[in-house]
Amino acid sequence: MGSKGVERRKQATPAQTPEGNVVMSFSFESYQLEEEDCQGKEIPDKGVLALSEPVFEEPVPDDRYHGIYFAMLLAGVGFLLPYNSFITDVDYLHHKFEGTSIVFDMSLTYILVALVAVVLNNVLVEMLSLHTRITVGYLFALGPLLFVSIFDVWLEKFTTNQAYALNLISVGVVAFGCTVQQSSFYGYMGMLPKRYTQGVMTGESTAGVIISLSRIFTKLLIRDERKNTIIFFLISIGMELMCFILHLLVRRTRFVRYYTSLARQGLSHSKDHSHNGNQYQVHHDVITEEVRFGNGAVGVSPTEDGSTETDYTGTSTYVRFDVPKLKIKRSWPSIKDMILHRYVVSRVIWAYMLSIAVTYFITLCLFPGLESEIRNVTLGEWLPILIMAIFNMSDFVGKILAALPYEWNGIRLLFFSCLRVVFIPLFIMCVYPVPKPTLSHPAWPCVFSLLMGITNGYFGSVPMIQAAGKVPPEQRELAGNTMTVSYMAGLMLGSVVAYAAYRFTAPGSGLHSETGLNFTRGY
Repeated sequence: MGSKGVERRKQATPAQTPEGNVVMSFSFESYQLEEEDCQGKEIPDKGVLALSEPVFEEPVPDDRYHGIYFAMLLAGVGFLLPYNSFITDVDYLHHKFEGTSIVFDMSLTYILVALVAVVLNNVLVEMLSLHTRITVGYLFALGPLLFVSIFDVWLEKFTTNQAYALNLISVGVVAFGCTVQQSSFYGYMGMLPKRYTQGVMTGESTAGVIISLSRIFTKLLIRDERKNTIIFFLISIGMELMCFILHLLVRRTRFVRYYTSLARQGLSHSKDHSHNGNQYQVHHDVITEEVRFGNGAVGVSPTEDGSTETDYTGTSTYVRFDVPKLKIKRSWPSIKDMILHRYVVSRVIWAYMLSIAVTYFITLCLFPGLESEIRNVTLGEWLPILIMAIFNMSDFVGKILAALPYEWNGIRLLFFSCLRVVFIPLFIMCVYPVPKPTLSHPAWPCVFSLLMGITNGYFGSVPMIQAAGKVPPEQRELAGNTMTVSYMAGLMLGSVVAYAAYRFTAPGSGLHSETGLNFTRGY
């Protein structure tokens, strides 16, 4: 009776009792009837069985032609593209703010503001809707790009000092918007199958590749530095608008609504059972005629194909309400509850949190600050542009490799992330001592940037992808936000170390010449 599949409910069959009454017998195949669907319906009489059609009745939506995956990849592009736009036009920055530490200042400003933003977003995750946070992030990212490109680059309305301050303020606003957006997206992706988290992280690297190629081609095709910088910023603005529009479209698709509602149902079940002790379920196995009582439904987590981990084949679930539910007014959680929720999640994924923090700490010690200061008498300003392009492209490759189906142990992942510390002395040897660097040939920083990019892409993505799978579905958005806090902490510490090293060496000969620039020897 219950072995024909899970797609439909069998027809009701009439049967007659000895007393002559006719009753209807129903058989449900592999269904768990959820009390969620009964919440908005009136229960006519006390003690009447409430039968409801479950959300699992529909077939699992398919990501046709991988359109959702592509949209999520572009979402990753959207929240790193604005910052990359500011730092990748390094030649324009060095020309306009000659002898200054503009790239270091931008990097440190971005990270400090971003850390505040990600902590704030982690608090607001239970107070503001996901869509609200993402929309505000896009608006904060687009505003400074438009303002700087029009009033500073094109119209040149500001003095050098004013423009310097304006660029740092713009980077700060971009940092706040993009980080709120980024942190929200990681929580968002925690509700979807794992491959979509990998898609978002690949999009981050794609942003770097797009911006690097955009800067190379605008600089090659247009000689005038001011004009090619304006066009460069306009391309970035167009890309950011496209990402925002795609987000608005994708969030309404049946695929996204299916998985996000599935995750939220798990959360609502856990909340309902903690507040309502009068509700119970009766599981009736129509094959064995066994009746089993349960104290509420347990949320099940979706697998990649949308199937559930709990099997109710051949069973019927009846939900009985002896007392109607009280309507509970929604209120913000207490600080104690928020800290407890984060503590519980952190205990499960602590190794993944440390792994992603160490990975980005090592990377930010070197990129973009130190790499932007490497010069060559033959290649001139082209060398830092090429090094950044190599890093962004190899980082993109590393994030694609992160999609390979391999399950890492948290401790082992942390160990390999720590091994990347070897890149710090290698890059230092490319710039020090100034008169004759130990590794003076420009091929050396290119090779090191290639290897650092691949390992950064891989070990920066795997912890984020796998951490969400270690917690129940209702905690995945919080896990994604918590991982982003660790990610931003690593970025901040790396930027502080890079900035401190620059400030320590800048006044003397150190890593910089009298003009504030370093040139490796020609070849």
